[in-house]
Amino acid sequence: MQNKGAIRLFAIVLALVCVYQLSFTFFSQKTERDAEKYAQGDPVKEKNYLDSISGEVVYNFVWLRKYTYMECKEREINLGLDLKGGMNVVLEISVEDVIRSLAAPHYLADPVFTKTMALAHQKRATAQEDFVVLFAQSFQEVSPGGKLAQFFMTPDTRGQIDLTTTNEEVISYLRKQAESAIDNSFNVLRNRIDRFGVVQPNIQRLERQGRILVELPGIKDPERVTKLLTGTANLEFWTTYENSEVLPYFQEANTLLKEIVDEEGGDVSILGAAPVNAEAKPEEAKSSEISLLDTPADSTGEINLLQQDSASQLSSQQEEMRKENPLFSVLIPYLDDKNQPVGGSVVGIANVRDTAVIDGILQRQQVKALFPSDMQFYWHQKPMKENESFIQLHALKASREKGATMSGKYVTEATMQFGQFKNEAQVHMSMNGEGAKRWANLTRENVGRCIAIVLDGYVVSAPVVRGEIKGGSSSIEGNFTQAEATDLANILKSGKMPARARIESSEVIGPSLGQSSIQSGLNSFIISFVVVLLYMLFWYSRSGGLVADIALTVNMFFLFGVLASLQAVLTLPGIAGIALTIGMAVDANVLIFERIKEELAAGKGVKIAIADGYKNAYSAIIDSNVTTILTGVILYVFGTGPIKGFATTLVIGILTSLFSGIFITRLIYERLLAKNRKLTFSTRLTEKAFRNVNIDFLGMRKYFYVISGIIIIAGAIGLYSRGLSLGVDFTGGRNIVVEFKNDVNTLAIREALKPEFEQAPSVITFGQKSTVRITTKYLIDDERPSVDSIIKAKLYDGLTTNGFVDPNAISKTDFIETDQYIKSALKVGPAIATDIKVQAIWAILLSLVMIFLYILVRFRNWQFGLGALTSLAHDVAVLIGIFALFHGVLPFSMEIDQSFIAAILTVVGYSINDTVVVYDRIREYRTLFRKRGDYETINRAMNSTLSRTFSTSFSTLIVIGALFIFGGEVIRGFVFALLIGIGVGTYSSVFIATPVVFDTIRRRIAEKDETK
Repeated sequence: MQNKGAIRLFAIVLALVCVYQLSFTFFSQKTERDAEKYAQGDPVKEKNYLDSISGEVVYNFVWLRKYTYMECKEREINLGLDLKGGMNVVLEISVEDVIRSLAAPHYLADPVFTKTMALAHQKRATAQEDFVVLFAQSFQEVSPGGKLAQFFMTPDTRGQIDLTTTNEEVISYLRKQAESAIDNSFNVLRNRIDRFGVVQPNIQRLERQGRILVELPGIKDPERVTKLLTGTANLEFWTTYENSEVLPYFQEANTLLKEIVDEEGGDVSILGAAPVNAEAKPEEAKSSEISLLDTPADSTGEINLLQQDSASQLSSQQEEMRKENPLFSVLIPYLDDKNQPVGGSVVGIANVRDTAVIDGILQRQQVKALFPSDMQFYWHQKPMKENESFIQLHALKASREKGATMSGKYVTEATMQFGQFKNEAQVHMSMNGEGAKRWANLTRENVGRCIAIVLDGYVVSAPVVRGEIKGGSSSIEGNFTQAEATDLANILKSGKMPARARIESSEVIGPSLGQSSIQSGLNSFIISFVVVLLYMLFWYSRSGGLVADIALTVNMFFLFGVLASLQAVLTLPGIAGIALTIGMAVDANVLIFERIKEELAAGKGVKIAIADGYKNAYSAIIDSNVTTILTGVILYVFGTGPIKGFATTLVIGILTSLFSGIFITRLIYERLLAKNRKLTFSTRLTEKAFRNVNIDFLGMRKYFYVISGIIIIAGAIGLYSRGLSLGVDFTGGRNIVVEFKNDVNTLAIREALKPEFEQAPSVITFGQKSTVRITTKYLIDDERPSVDSIIKAKLYDGLTTNGFVDPNAISKTDFIETDQYIKSALKVGPAIATDIKVQAIWAILLSLVMIFLYILVRFRNWQFGLGALTSLAHDVAVLIGIFALFHGVLPFSMEIDQSFIAAILTVVGYSINDTVVVYDRIREYRTLFRKRGDYETINRAMNSTLSRTFSTSFSTLIVIGALFIFGGEVIRGFVFALLIGIGVGTYSSVFIATPVVFDTIRRRIAEKDETK
């Protein structure tokens, strides 16, 4: 072997690098074991211990460099959220907001502009283009030949956009502004996350414009994170109207509404439709977590008012009252015990569920005409402390510019502090020089009146000004926790988001499920690894098999070392990728060993047989592994999250297995031969296996065509009659995994949750009969930060009402905030579901095209490419047919989702791996035995590769079988697809791909003969 010194040096350097990179994981885990031992089962004590030593040195690398615990933690092997629990969020920055902010204010209500935005928004759900492109396309449809420049001619764009600016130049400007806003949003989010204090957070931009991936391990409060990520931090200061000033207008509005109701024949329901531009959302305020409430001016009139029921529960007598007082029946005037208006900006109290109705009433043109043009109504951010079913409405006074009196852009610093006289958390704000002047003027001019502090469209505090405040420093006091005040301060410090951030998809995995996944993954990995090691010893003898086992062990060491070096994230599908790598790593050794055995059978000496065996096996090894790498690269490009992890470990594993299987084993054999060791490559039991086999594969090809045809037709019938069970990845929706204390009936749970979710959700057993997965589309389009808590609360209500959960054993709060029952929750929005479907189709098509082109180039014969494509199409059709026939029948999930697409592409890579090995032997035999006909040549080639096909397929199926049995329920459907696919792929490479090559070659020869 040439360049032995260079290969040996590279192997040593790679080994040292792997040891160095893996050592960080060793020392960080050692420190965590010490913390666990010290805490003796107390998680709070354990966390405090780790926090206290985070800056202390725990690793002294050969006295050259000292590393603290946090530095080791940052360099250890990253575990995915499915292994350690946490939250995965895909955010989309609203480019719609950016475009609206760039448009001239007087054009925002222009019919052409509003129709263009509405059409672009509608297209966004299914299109792959970014929103700026959709906006341009929509404008051309709404106003053919129109000029976009008129909408964006503002003082800020003077010199950049005028009436001579073309539409293309305007679109280019909008795209630059959108990218700038997205970049700023990304930086703001990163600053917020850094201040949140999460260990090893991951935030990265995705390919689609405006998409940002955020991974936060160990998060136990997803609602708090949602608010942190989606809050725009639009802080404003408003002057206000007094309650006594507004009450007369409300009385006029109540009278007007009564007249409208009387004209409609007493139908009060006509008042309940909220207009499109209604700001408030009923349950958003109810569940809002950040509290900035300052002490109200007076609250003496609250107690007797909070006993009233909501409008949805009115009796007939109350219904009559509502007809007489349409407004006051849902919006209770804020009066004291003497029926006098309470001082301050609060003008009414409403049940949280009635806020949408009130918004609809106040937005009516006839009603709006009664109020001063500068009077605007905003809901308080949080329900009332005395009764969380009710919320306050404030009356604010707009400035001359129809907005806030003062913006929050002048705030330079915000910190969480505790009050000087009472031990309550508060937010202390500091302003710059300009802000200090404005704040002093604002407070001086409004002494004795309220100033409303508004954050993201909700009033968080409305304190009464007692005197002029100089210096730009002030505090917002209220009844909020330290965490709430800290979050608000962090949001204000990080700056205002240029545009809203919507959560397109999210996944929350509880730590207990993550720990279970780790154990399941390790079990399957260890079992499959040991079984493959034993199989190699059994099939290829102690000497040959032991060398293969050493190479396999070294391969695993290199694989984990490279993963640690690249800071790759190890996910549960990633462990599946490693396990699959074990099976496929054997393939290189099997190909080499089988060629060595052939050379030995031809009478060559061991040394020459080994040299020729390696040389003759290179072509098949390279071709078979390159095709698999191609599919792995496509998976990485088109996949997200865990699928990327699977692709990463698969590609790295193939590369390290090639190095170990080809070069490490060769170095070992060179060493053994130098010592004149006796080498064997088979045992007594396997020595004659598959020797002198002469099966007429081509003669039986028509039978197998028929068998495959029957299977595919059966699958097509199942596909037509039963369809596929599409996962939320493709349809949008929520998956919630719930583990009960005892076995449960899925049908009973489905009926129990039907009233809560407005329609019956899908409920299936998820592993054990005590664990179910609930799928629903309820409130899937709701963007409120609290929506996940609302879903879990309804889940709790349905389960406790019907006896599945004991309310005495767990409170609603613990049910929502802990993972005692809810083990994981996944949400995929409709827009991202469409993207995933399109990406999946492109991934499959692109992989087939790339494989066809590679085979065409390597074998210089289109018939080989056609045979490979036919085989792959056969494998995909059979796999889809089986999933269509058996979903809902077999006791595990058989949904079509991203994991299924990953399985298909893996099967494609594996199947072509098998096929290429046979093709390579056919190419070799056609060169060696030119006088033989294709029928004999192809048959002999197929027979000669049977031993390799059996060993590789058997070892791979052992690995996948161990994964299927011990890998856990989370990936069981994925592994089942691999199990079926690899079996079918092995079958098709022998009985479909090669026979198709023979039939097309024979047809081409016949056509040539006819033309002579």
